[in-house]
Amino acid sequence: MSSASVPGFDARYFRNALGRFATGVTVVSAAAPDGTPVGLTVSSFNSVSLNPPLVLWSLSLASSSLALFRQCERYVVNVLSAEQIALARRFATGKSHERFAGLPACHAPRGTPMLADCAAWFECGNRSQYAEGDHLIMVGEVLHCGHSDAAPLVFHAGGFDLTPASQRQE
Repeated sequence: MSSASVPGFDARYFRNALGRFATGVTVVSAAAPDGTPVGLTVSSFNSVSLNPPLVLWSLSLASSSLALFRQCERYVVNVLSAEQIALARRFATGKSHERFAGLPACHAPRGTPMLADCAAWFECGNRSQYAEGDHLIMVGEVLHCGHSDAAPLVFHAGGFDLTPASQRQE
């Protein structure tokens, strides 16, 4: 039974309840067919398996980047550091092909575009995809990864820190 057929189901209330779960913030990056780096902010990231090394993230079926990420050979999940709030916002808005403008050109070992100075990164082969609800679940096989001692950026209750929403200044 879908939530649309559940009498009295409140989708906004559901979204707010999900917001009570703190998540890390990532930018998933890849190369367009012409080699242009593209990326978008994603907070739905999880580990799946250590052997083989697998991670997952999800992308809205309405995303303008959907076709690119369905077809790309590799992508990088860039785990943003607490100092990279501006990058999280930059990659969440605007035109995807302009988000890398002015940033240093960085590449993972197999040449996939990535961001500098992240808390961690995972270069992945595009292994599996599963359409569920209004999202595509992307499973990546980790080919290379790295990390720093930087604190990760955290998203909680609609903001980038753990300050209660009622006390946040936007």
